Amino acid sequence: MTAETHTISILLVDDHPVVRQGYRRVLENQSDFRVIAEADSATSAYGAFKAHAPDVVVMDISMKGASGLEAIRNIRARNRHARILVFSMHSEAALIKAAFNAGASGYVTKSSEPATLVRAIRSVARGERAMSDDVAHILAEESLDPSQSLIDRLGEREVEILRQLAAGSTTEEIAANLNLSPKTVQNYHYLVKAKTGLNTDAQLVRLAVACGLANL
Repeated sequence: MTAETHTISILLVDDHPVVRQGYRRVLENQSDFRVIAEADSATSAYGAFKAHAPDVVVMDISMKGASGLEAIRNIRARNRHARILVFSMHSEAALIKAAFNAGASGYVTKSSEPATLVRAIRSVARGERAMSDDVAHILAEESLDPSQSLIDRLGEREVEILRQLAAGSTTEEIAANLNLSPKTVQNYHYLVKAKTGLNTDAQLVRLAVACGLANL
């Protein structure tokens, strides 16, 4: 039996209600898809996953507060078999790799045709890895840009903290967003600097900008 012969339950995560409504219509036009829950933040995504245990999570990355990277990390920490498909407008190589490192099973950009998203959901439901053509091309063509090699040294939690630092969040705000103590955030901040060899926050911001994290 294959995933296509059974209903695939989906948790849809995006912080824009109108966007979620549009994607829900697209997905529920498929006879084997059923959107069983929606969420608009990393925190509510984790709660919805616990409550509904969907077959596939379709996850945006860019959300207020903690990003989808944090939601992926938390969901996979709860269930290492969770199947999560990122569906994002962002296509920077560093972000794509961070999503896969956090535990995503696939990555599709929002510029893709609806049929690409549908195929990717079915692939992820089967336990396969899925990417839209543009994502596959970006990863295949990734250059040896020094900024990329620096970001590759960071874990997904460190990438998330770098992203929030670049957005101007304070230590206290980051701690609240990620449910961490300020001291733990400060430790991660130090680790980011140590791993990248950068000494100032201004240098960290430039790295985030170069890797496409600053506008996430």
